Amino acid sequence: MEVSTQSRRALRFQSWAFVVLFLTVIGLLAWLSTRYNMEADWTASGRHTLSAASTALLKQLDGPVTLTSFSREDDLSGLRKRTQELVARYRRVKPEITLNFVDPDLEPERVRAAGITLDGELLLEYGGRRENLKAIGEQALTNALQRMLRSGERRVLFLGGHGERKIDGEANHDLGQWGRALTEQGFRFAAINLSVDPAIPADTAVLVLANPQTALLPGELQLVQEYLNNGGNLLWLSDPQEQNNTAALADQLGIHFLPGTLVDPTGQMLGIEHPAFVIVAEYPAHPVSEALTTLTLFPKAHAIELIEEKVGWRTLPLLNTLPRSWAELGKLEGSIAFDEGVERAGPLTIGMLLSRDLGEDEKRKQQRVAVLGDGDFLANSYLGNGANQELGNRLLNWLSHDDSHITIAPRTSPDSQLAITPMLSMLIGFGFLLVIPGLLIGSGLLIWWRRRGR
Repeated sequence: MEVSTQSRRALRFQSWAFVVLFLTVIGLLAWLSTRYNMEADWTASGRHTLSAASTALLKQLDGPVTLTSFSREDDLSGLRKRTQELVARYRRVKPEITLNFVDPDLEPERVRAAGITLDGELLLEYGGRRENLKAIGEQALTNALQRMLRSGERRVLFLGGHGERKIDGEANHDLGQWGRALTEQGFRFAAINLSVDPAIPADTAVLVLANPQTALLPGELQLVQEYLNNGGNLLWLSDPQEQNNTAALADQLGIHFLPGTLVDPTGQMLGIEHPAFVIVAEYPAHPVSEALTTLTLFPKAHAIELIEEKVGWRTLPLLNTLPRSWAELGKLEGSIAFDEGVERAGPLTIGMLLSRDLGEDEKRKQQRVAVLGDGDFLANSYLGNGANQELGNRLLNWLSHDDSHITIAPRTSPDSQLAITPMLSMLIGFGFLLVIPGLLIGSGLLIWWRRRGR
């Protein structure tokens, strides 16, 4: 076939048209890749994919979710990378999740305003509510989103009229900072004076006794006791040397506050001058304390003792002091020493949880009470110490029955290790070192020999 000038021009045009169209398609695909993203998890166990529980929860979230990671730019531990990889899994299901990074060294004021205490800590914001997350992982993040999703119906009443700490107060002994943090999590607070409103509303999630300094009226105390008898949840913060008549309430729960103020030499070992700062370093397995890994600090606390376990009630000592502590009966002045045989030695309980089943109540299956021998740990002056705020948040979540926990099984890759015998290892090595090179050399020589004979 004779190739004419016209046919050569046509072939040349086709070649150039193919090149132009090919480059156009490549450019279009590159542009689309900047607009759209598709990822696939091909691992055998799906360890880079969210669990079914997390996926179902994300589909219930209505509106955007903002995550802010407070981690340094020169992160050597890979916190930022791990956070990005984790949030990317959530974004595949819910693209409305936004992740921002803040360097705590460059923006210290923002760190203080958000209550950040650890490098890599996450601040979650959803629906006008906020929560800090110290642990980075799917289970921790999913449970935090679950709490924020359903945290809009919790009404907490603070008993007032007896010199109690105020949940909206700004004084050093008040609980204003804690109250603002909990409001962002969906709690709704109000004060109630039983001498003015002689009834505790039925929709009260938790009643709080925050260190009453004067005696309750007999009628007020009776209302609180009836509230307990009817299955109400209670948070009781008590300080040493309180002048009130709550002993009857303690008897109702089967507990007793030991006399004296707790002293712990551990604080002085850590640079705390005042001897009445008690440190709690270990926690039992319980929804309130299961994720607490940081010390909690309790200024001027007194111990709690279980004297009688009431029928139907279950008790758990939540917070226990170290063995070197004791209940000091004298003044905290000058040289202080333990008087054996007179004063109680540690470990002593300063936080106790009580619960009982309410079989006939369809709305609340369990009644919960938390009694703590210190209220200062949640005060404005001491809230930022250690895990004080996290402990307070967890206590109120547990008391308001917001402690359901999604358990996500860890993802592992099956057969991630290959076990071979020494004989098999020798055969593999022999094959790679001698057999395969010999076959390649032999095939090359064969091809050379055949071509030579043509």
